[in-house]
Amino acid sequence: MRGQSLETEQKRGTFLLLAGILLFATTLRAPLTSVGSLISVIRDSLGVSNAVVGIITTIPLLAFALVSPFTPKVANRFGMEKTIFLSMIVLFIGIIIRSVTGVETLFIGTAFIGIAISFGNVLLPGYIKMSFPLKIGLITGIYTVFMNMFGGLASGVSVPLSNIGKLGWQGALGVWAILIIFALILWFPQLRHPKETSKSDSNNKRKKATMWTSFTAWQVTIFMGFQSLMFYTPMTWLPEILQSNGYSASEAGWMLSLMQFSLIPTSFVLPIIADRMKNQKGLGAFTGAVFILGIFGLLNGNPGLIMISVVMIGIGCGSGFSLSMMFFTLRTKDGYDASELSGMAQSFGYSLAALGPVLFGGLHDFTGSWTAPLLMLLFVSIIILLAGWLGGRQVIINE
Repeated sequence: MRGQSLETEQKRGTFLLLAGILLFATTLRAPLTSVGSLISVIRDSLGVSNAVVGIITTIPLLAFALVSPFTPKVANRFGMEKTIFLSMIVLFIGIIIRSVTGVETLFIGTAFIGIAISFGNVLLPGYIKMSFPLKIGLITGIYTVFMNMFGGLASGVSVPLSNIGKLGWQGALGVWAILIIFALILWFPQLRHPKETSKSDSNNKRKKATMWTSFTAWQVTIFMGFQSLMFYTPMTWLPEILQSNGYSASEAGWMLSLMQFSLIPTSFVLPIIADRMKNQKGLGAFTGAVFILGIFGLLNGNPGLIMISVVMIGIGCGSGFSLSMMFFTLRTKDGYDASELSGMAQSFGYSLAALGPVLFGGLHDFTGSWTAPLLMLLFVSIIILLAGWLGGRQVIINE
C-alpha cells in the first residue's frame, strides 16, 4: 500500500511538473505575437513611423540578448523553480504596463515582457533535460507545440478582440495577463520541490570559457539568432505586406496566425526525430531550404502562392526554433551546460534577431517597396542553411 501510494504521488508530481512546464510555455509567445496583427493600429493610434513601431518587437529581442547570459547564474543562485516563478510575475507586470495608452508605457511594458520571457527561453531547455533526461525530444516537442499554438492563436484573435466594445489594442494586448495568473497557480507547487543545480565557481568559469570558444557553440548561436530573426520579422511585418497585396487587417492577422499554426506540426515532430538521429545536419539544411522557398513565394507576389509561402515560412520557423532547443541539449553533457549554451546562443543570437524588424521596416521606408527587405530575408535564409548543417554535426561541447 505504501509503495502504491508513493508511486501515485510520484505520478502526480510528474503530471504537475509537466503541466507547469506546458502552461509556462504558453506564456512565452502569446504576449509577443499578439502585437503583429495590431502593428498598423498601434502605429496610427500613437502617430509613429514604421521604423519606430518596429522597435516594439525589437525591445524584447534586445532584452533577450542582454539578460540571457546572466540567466543561468541567477537560476543557479536562487534555483530554477523560483527563478521561473518570479519571471512569470515580471511578465504579468509587463503586460499590464504595456496596456496603458502611451508610447512610454508601451515600450517600458514591452521591456519587462522581454526580460521575463528571456528567463523562460534560456531555462526551459536545461530544465527539461534535468527533469526528463530520457524523453528530451518528446517533452521539447510538446512544449514547443503549446507555445506556438497559443502564439498563433494570439495573432489571430488580436484584431477581433480589439474591436469588442472599448477594448481597443490596449485591451487586446492586456487579456494575456489572465493566462499568466493560471501559470503562476500551476507552477506554485514546484517551489516546494526544487532541483539541485549549483556548481563550483571554478567549474562554472571553465565551462563558460570553453562554451564561448567552441566552434560548434558558435554555429548553434548563429543558427539560433538568424532563425529567430526569420520568426520575429515576419511576425511584425507580414500583415503589412499582405495588406499591401489587398488583404484586410483581419485577414492579414489570420494569415499571420496560419503561419504560426503551420509551425506546430514541425515543432512537435522534429525534436522527436532529431533525438533519434546520429546527427541533425539534414534537419538544419531543411530549415534553411523551406525559408528560402517561402521568401521566394512572397517575392513572386502571385496571389495563389502567398498562402503556400506563409505556410512554408511557418514550417521553417517551427523547424528552426525546435531544432535550436534540441541543439542546446544534444550538443551538451548536462542541464547546466545546456543552460549555458542556451544563454550564450540567445544572448548573441537575439542581438542579431533584434536587427530584423527595424532594418526590415527601415528598408521599406527607404525604398518604398517590400522587395529589398524580402531579399534581406532570402540572404538570411541561406546563412541558416549553412549554420544548421554545421551545428547539426555530432559533437558534444566540453568533451
